[in-house]
Amino acid sequence: MWPPDRVIIAPATEAEREAVRTAQRALTVDVTGEMDDATKSALRGVQTLFKLPVTGVLDKPTAVALDRLRPPSLRGDS
Repeated sequence: MWPPDRVIIAPATEAEREAVRTAQRALTVDVTGEMDDATKSALRGVQTLFKLPVTGVLDKPTAVALDRLRPPSLRGDS
């Protein structure tokens, strides 16, 4: 489920946890599948960088921005 089709505040399904893990790999934070403080902080940094609403949650615009940061070999995960 990448990019996620809805906002992920706290992953409730395995697909949402995998989307969070994909984001965490792009953010180079611990890959836990949970929206921990480090992940939220890193997401806020990306949102600031790309002039997105700074929410600290994983949404589609933030996921698209993360894809722009990831090397081509890591883009398009599902």
